[in-house]
Amino acid sequence: MTTVLDDRSLNRATLARQLLLDRADLPTHEAIAHLCGLQAQEPQEPYTGLWSRLRAFQPGSLSVLLTGRSVVRAHLMRRTVHLLTAEDVLAWRSRHDAMLRQRVLGVYRRELDGVDLDELASAASELMADGEPRPTSEVVRVLAARWPEPGRRALGEMVIAALVPVAQAPPRGLWRTKAGVRNVALASWLGREVDPPPPDGTDPVGEALVRRYLAAFGPASSADLRAWCGLAGLPAAVSAVRGELVSFRDERGRELLDLPDAPRPDPDTPAPVRFLPAFDNAILGYQDRGRIIDDAHRGLSVAGERVVLIDGRVAATWQFTGAGVTVTPLYALPRATRDSVAEEARELAAFLSDGETERVRWQEPAGTLPTGR
Repeated sequence: MTTVLDDRSLNRATLARQLLLDRADLPTHEAIAHLCGLQAQEPQEPYTGLWSRLRAFQPGSLSVLLTGRSVVRAHLMRRTVHLLTAEDVLAWRSRHDAMLRQRVLGVYRRELDGVDLDELASAASELMADGEPRPTSEVVRVLAARWPEPGRRALGEMVIAALVPVAQAPPRGLWRTKAGVRNVALASWLGREVDPPPPDGTDPVGEALVRRYLAAFGPASSADLRAWCGLAGLPAAVSAVRGELVSFRDERGRELLDLPDAPRPDPDTPAPVRFLPAFDNAILGYQDRGRIIDDAHRGLSVAGERVVLIDGRVAATWQFTGAGVTVTPLYALPRATRDSVAEEARELAAFLSDGETERVRWQEPAGTLPTGR
């Protein structure tokens, strides 16, 4: 008989895999690799994500990795900018090519109708082969002389987010630094081309993605896997590795797959308060997010709200200004819980301000505790 895992069991497994149950003693590079990257369209958000996960995280360590080209910012999963190790982006990028094209076409198909995308890719690659970081507007200005029909936005999205493997060069993404996007070809930035698809039709990258996803997010369904990476063509990869995996069911009857030796803590394991950045993959990495956020609050996860986990679940939002951290509970919190949230918020304020403030402010709760939570 297949074991059923309730939402609390899945919650604790997610927290453990996401390094949110106990802060980890990992180097920054290793943590980013374990997490399969961090969503990073907002350049400063990964710093909070790593601070909440690593015991001795120093923000300068991530800046050093970015300038040293060991970590890059690039469009990948779901056509979203992620912070990834150089090894992973080189190994995974070609496996995402078709998805990236289709996602851009889903928005700009009419504007790009009649454009030979392979020809456009070749011209853009030649333009960027010198390794010079360029803003998207500069790339588009050159290419628009040859392809004047599409709107410049459509042309830029297709080239930068899909056709040419690029990284966003520093100083964008460095600690406490504001900088615009400058795109540089990955091949130039990292010193070699991205790995090509295997010629024999096998899918080793897809199989690796299944294993890596489960290590960081499992137990999870095939639909969760697809929601995380955006790739439709992974059923064969799942089938290929299924013999290595164990199977469970959730309370809704869905099959969940997992690595046999991955952590699945006791559901009664205490979960500390954690502050998550905008668009954190601990929430967005699933099709069914019920293990960590109530349906009534699901919209927060796609609206760019920074959230607070209390007992492992989304229970408040937060903001930071130079004056400190402001916490807005989603329901009335007991005094002891408020004290725990405030303690973590003070430490976060000190981190984000480089020690200039530990101030915490509260806003009135926005609602009541959802039934059953």
